[in-house]
Amino acid sequence: MLLEQPGPWGARALVSSHLDPALGRALEAAAQGTGVRIALIRRPGRHADHDVSSVRQVYVAHTVPGRVWLHSAETHDPRQLLDLDFAALGGGDHRSFARALGGQPHTGDPLALVCTNGKRDRCCALLGRPLAAELAASGVTGTWEVTHLGGHRFSPTLLVLPHGYAYGRVEAHTVKEALHGVREGRVVVEECRGRSAWERPGQAAELAVRSATGEERAEALSVVRTTGGAPRWEVTVAHTDGRRWQVVVAEGASLPPRPESCGASVLGSPSRMDVVGVHELTDMAATAGTAPMRRPVCGQGSSAASRGRGRTVSS
Repeated sequence: MLLEQPGPWGARALVSSHLDPALGRALEAAAQGTGVRIALIRRPGRHADHDVSSVRQVYVAHTVPGRVWLHSAETHDPRQLLDLDFAALGGGDHRSFARALGGQPHTGDPLALVCTNGKRDRCCALLGRPLAAELAASGVTGTWEVTHLGGHRFSPTLLVLPHGYAYGRVEAHTVKEALHGVREGRVVVEECRGRSAWERPGQAAELAVRSATGEERAEALSVVRTTGGAPRWEVTVAHTDGRRWQVVVAEGASLPPRPESCGASVLGSPSRMDVVGVHELTDMAATAGTAPMRRPVCGQGSSAASRGRGRTVSS
């Protein structure tokens, strides 16, 4: 959920901006445990406050394949958001958004959300704000600055809606390619960090299957099962045509140690998701009474990565 809030943002933007902090706390409480994440947005440029009675833009999105939607509305009173059914929104039901705010399907350009909250991490302001300004100046009408996307050491970071793919260390030309892909229902894998619908192992697994198969259609792949736990998972990725892959993902440390943000004075080794194997699952005839066969798509370990078919996602 995205709420337009002009003016400066603090590190916890919902309660440290010019939004009423009591409302911010109430929204945090309403969203807790529902799967809904709330962020503030503003247009690129100087961030003087608007009149408190001005109309604000609100977006809600659901990014799970097969149930993707992006709806928008306007409000004079952000307290209307408390009338929403957050549990239903988290489950993909947007009806309360229509009832409470008159929300309708978004018919404009895809949204390009660039993290620019320097109070959260100064990388976002130093690298994100120039990117957002460049995109807006070049006519990308869906450009918004957003409070926080995570992974600030990959700044400038970007989230593209409606499909919800995140990107890191992007330049304007990559963003424009990604937005052009959205209009055609495609995913641009370059600099992509994964789909917001999945947890980190699933994000790495889906991108690995895309890299291995060349599948670009945004709605073609879903993460349908994840087993195991840190530091190793087996993720099943399904295609709409019935094919399935088992992807082995291992958690490792990013080496050599490096600053984890622009303002960090201590070196760290943040965790990363390494794909060590991608196998297509092929069902045997029912009469055979055997388990599904696994057909390798890419090799395992560093040899797969060196051939360009492995996938690493850091976070």
